[in-house]
Amino acid sequence: MIGLLAIIIGVLVGTGTYLILKQTAFKVALGLVLYGQAANLLIITMGGVKLGEPPILLQEAGINYSDPLVQALILTAIVIGFGVTAFLLVLVYRAYQAHDSDSVDLFEEVDDK
Repeated sequence: MIGLLAIIIGVLVGTGTYLILKQTAFKVALGLVLYGQAANLLIITMGGVKLGEPPILLQEAGINYSDPLVQALILTAIVIGFGVTAFLLVLVYRAYQAHDSDSVDLFEEVDDK
């Protein structure tokens, strides 16, 4: 299970890097979203997820308890990632309206008027 998640995280980071290096703002935004999903999967992997078992840790005294830290971090990351993605897509759309193009090269032009 850990090996499969490592491969998926690697593919997400590789695809995100490929998209960030593109010349369109939408692809850069999509690459950043993929980075966020890869980070979420990495946090889940560090939490010790096992295939077919609930996310419950066993204490030495025999009392079962759930580790809420991993779940809280992922939930927070999902909510913040959604907000940042929505804001980034609005910025990309506004830049597209202003320049009639999605090219990142147009963002370098500065009007000193």
